[in-house]
Amino acid sequence: MSRIHSTAIIDPGAEIDSTVTIGPYSLIGPHVKIGPGTTVAGHCVIEGHTTIGADNRIFQFSSLGAIPQDKKYAGEPCELVIGDRNTIREFCTFNIGSPGDLGVTRVGDDNWIMAYVHLAHDCQVGNHTIFANNTQLAGHVVVGDWVILGGFTVVHQFCRLGAHSFTAMNSLLFADLPPFVMAQGQPAKARSMNFEGLRRRGFSTSRIAAVKAMHKALYRQDLTLDAAQEVIAGLTDSHPDAKPDVDLMLDFLAHTSAQRGIVR
Repeated sequence: MSRIHSTAIIDPGAEIDSTVTIGPYSLIGPHVKIGPGTTVAGHCVIEGHTTIGADNRIFQFSSLGAIPQDKKYAGEPCELVIGDRNTIREFCTFNIGSPGDLGVTRVGDDNWIMAYVHLAHDCQVGNHTIFANNTQLAGHVVVGDWVILGGFTVVHQFCRLGAHSFTAMNSLLFADLPPFVMAQGQPAKARSMNFEGLRRRGFSTSRIAAVKAMHKALYRQDLTLDAAQEVIAGLTDSHPDAKPDVDLMLDFLAHTSAQRGIVR
């Protein structure tokens, strides 16, 4: 029995693995590639230069690979690349990249993306993230691994969200959100660190203590950003096992633009 419903419209140029399932009334364009084990429900549109990996679950009424909502776009062959084992729920819209940036919108592996999520052009999403319903990302947003975005979170263009960060429902981000930080509000402000998430991911007591010290340096000691980075760099002396976490934070802060700044 065919895994492709008789009412689905598949362009002959599309590269569809034989184990892919496509539901009724879905439309697959000529430059689309879909890997093994992926399921596309009914009434989906997948177009553009879109590559989708293995074992993804794409629910009904999603639109993947449409052109960017960018007036400068003039038909360039930009891309959308989606990794493996992602869940993409109903009514999601992911656009391809734009020639003014990398030209690629990218989603990694093992992400849980709920209904009505929008990823604008050139967004870069890591692995193991959770986007709750109605999360909206403007163009050029970078999201690190293990980030959790609460429902109706809105992220301004060119913002970055560091690994293990977390936003509460209805948060509005105008600045970069450093790794581990929990933010809430409109505009979002730093409230704490994502300690429970780190415990669930197996962080040791010493590593969590180092993250607490980072929070204190960034948000509780009235330090300049440069001075806070010096304090954070010294944490490896007392918490040597936290060196990867310290390096993660320092690298993130080093690439924060003066124009955007960080959530404070």
